[in-house]
Amino acid sequence: MFTLKEIREKMHGASEVPQSIIDQIHHERLLQIWVPKRYGGLGFRLNQGLQLLFDWSKIDGSLGWMLTLCSGANFFSRNLKSNIAKELFSNSKTCFGGSGMIGGTAEKQNDGTFLINGLWHFATGAPHLSHFTLNAILTENGDPLLDESGLEIIRSFVISKDHAEIIPNWKSMGMKATGTYSFKVDNVKVTEEYSFIYDEFFTDDVLDKIPFRIFADFTLLVNYLGMASHFSEEAIKIRPHRDLNFFDKKIEDAMVKVIEFANEIEGLLNVSETITQEKQSEIHDYSSDLVESLSQQILLIYIQLGIKASHTDSAVYQVFCDYFTATQHSNFRKELNFK
Repeated sequence: MFTLKEIREKMHGASEVPQSIIDQIHHERLLQIWVPKRYGGLGFRLNQGLQLLFDWSKIDGSLGWMLTLCSGANFFSRNLKSNIAKELFSNSKTCFGGSGMIGGTAEKQNDGTFLINGLWHFATGAPHLSHFTLNAILTENGDPLLDESGLEIIRSFVISKDHAEIIPNWKSMGMKATGTYSFKVDNVKVTEEYSFIYDEFFTDDVLDKIPFRIFADFTLLVNYLGMASHFSEEAIKIRPHRDLNFFDKKIEDAMVKVIEFANEIEGLLNVSETITQEKQSEIHDYSSDLVESLSQQILLIYIQLGIKASHTDSAVYQVFCDYFTATQHSNFRKELNFK
């Protein structure tokens, strides 16, 4: 097993997560933190999973992001019928990943199966996935199937990696080792039991009831906090006389607040309380304001570090690029007034 220091060293400058680290991740089943124990997963509580994702994002941004997105996709184990979930996750190397976009169609066949075609973007961890998840419009005889409201019916599907063509087209300045690629599917037949609806569960657990908005806010936020903490570590190595205690305290306090929120949410759900829109907005607004503040402070610190911080082989430069690539995710984006 590698130490955290050794993992960070292996990830520095990497364009892909090394197989040796992937093997350790599989051994520890870290991609299955949200998979119920009944299926062989770790069945973490919300606070446990968030702390783990923070810790790994602090080691390396790309690695933390890959763990977050792939473990998040494995959450769909709860949306699959029990016999299918048990079959898939009996293997410790089972790793879902894919795209939330609607990138193709699922043509209904006479035998009840579906023929999948399409192109999907931004599938994190693509080189390491065992299965791709995707969203498609249901069609029959080439025409979209409509629900009672006249809207197109969207279903999610799970397909083996062997039936997807990976398109390695990531060109961003950071998060280079996340393996975030597009993928294409041509005429792949899928049975209905490998399709699912994201808010329909076949398990009975408190985590099933957590609103997706909160789950997304929490899991992305701890990534940003982890990367910010790593940035502070590297910044102080370049300018050891700078006082970054205020920044470190901000991150520490934020993690305490996130865990408090997580415990509150699980506590409410444990007694069958509904998570109100007001509570969801409180968490989202707190997270959005925090990311905005972190970003401004990282920029202010970075421009005081000098030319060494701009060296493309420096650790602080990699963290800087990772952070400002990851925060391009639309989740916490605010509309700015440039007047």
